[in-house]
Amino acid sequence: MNEEKFVKIIKKTIPAVVSIVLAENVSDLQKELKVKLKKSNVRLPLDKVNKNSKVEIGGGSGFFVSDSGLILTNKHVLAASSKVNYQVITSDERKFNAKIISSDPLNDIAILKIDDASNYKFPFLNLGDSSGLELGQFVLAFGNVLGVFKNTVSFGIISGLSRAVKTRSNPTSPVQEMRGLIQTDVAINPGNSGGPLVDSSGLVVGINMAIVSGAQNISFAIPINAAKKDLADIKKFGRIVRPFLGIRFLSINQELKEKLNLPVDFGILITKEHSFDKAVIPQSPADLAGLEENDIILSWNGKTLKGDNIQDLLENAKVGENVTLKVLRGKNFMFETKLVVGERKI
Repeated sequence: MNEEKFVKIIKKTIPAVVSIVLAENVSDLQKELKVKLKKSNVRLPLDKVNKNSKVEIGGGSGFFVSDSGLILTNKHVLAASSKVNYQVITSDERKFNAKIISSDPLNDIAILKIDDASNYKFPFLNLGDSSGLELGQFVLAFGNVLGVFKNTVSFGIISGLSRAVKTRSNPTSPVQEMRGLIQTDVAINPGNSGGPLVDSSGLVVGINMAIVSGAQNISFAIPINAAKKDLADIKKFGRIVRPFLGIRFLSINQELKEKLNLPVDFGILITKEHSFDKAVIPQSPADLAGLEENDIILSWNGKTLKGDNIQDLLENAKVGENVTLKVLRGKNFMFETKLVVGERKI
C-alpha cells in the first residue's frame, strides 16, 4: 500500500462529500405527532416551540457527481414526507438547500440537486466501473459518521461480490432484498449511508449502504454502475426509468421443485406472496401478454432462466422492448408469448 497515494486520494475526495440534514417545520411535525398520539394523553413536547422553526429529524451522507450540484445518496436517507426540507453541508461548512430530483427504491439510490447553484462550481467525484471489481481490492469509505463526525474516512478491502441481503430502512418498513451488492470489511456506521466507496485510483465504485447488526467487519455498498444508469436516465428523461413486468414470482430450484411437485427445476413460478396479493397485476405487461398465476416462465429471449438471473435480465431491459417468453402451463402445455416491457412507477 502506498500511503502517500491514499492521502492524495483522501484530500481530493473529501471536498466532494457532503452531509445531508433532514428538517421539518414544527407545525407539520406537530400535526404528525398528534395523529400518532391521538388516543393517548401524552403532552406534545413541541407545544411551546416556535411553529415556524425547524426540527432536525434525520440525515446521512452524499457526494457531488457534477459541478452543477447533483448529489448521489441512498433512498433510505430520505424521508417519506414531502414536507421535509433537505439541507446539504459541504466539508468547508457551507450550507445549501436541496431538492429531490428522483429516486430508485429498488437499488436504494436517490439523486438530489442544490436549489440555487448558479454561482457555484462544486467539486465532484468521477465514477468508476463496478463490474470489474475483484476480491482483495483496497477501498476507502467516506461519510458523516453518526451524524457527528464529518469527513470520516475508513479503509479496507472488498471481501465479497454479488451479495444478496435483506434490509429495511426502519423497524416498521417492509423487508427488501438487495442483490448484487459489494461486501467490504470497511467500518460503516449510521450516518455513513450515501457516502462514496472509492477505489485505489480515486474513482467511486460504490455507495455505502448497510451494515449487518451484531457482526463485525461486514458492510455493503451499492455498485456504482446502478447509479450510472440512474444518472443517464435523469439526463435523457428527467427521471429514473425502471422496467416493469407486473408479476410476483419465485425462482425454481431442485428444492422448490420437490416441495411444490413442479415439473421442472428451473425457471420462475408466477405466484402471489400473500393471500391478498395478485400474482399477475391487472393491465400490466405480463397480464396483457396472457400470463397467469402458476405459469412457469422457462426462458427470456431464448435465454434459460436459472437462479435469479431474471432480475439481471429485467434490470438490463429497456422500457418498450419486445421480449419473447417461453412458458409452461400445467405439466404439458408449453407456449411462447410476446411481452412489451413497461415502466415501473416510482
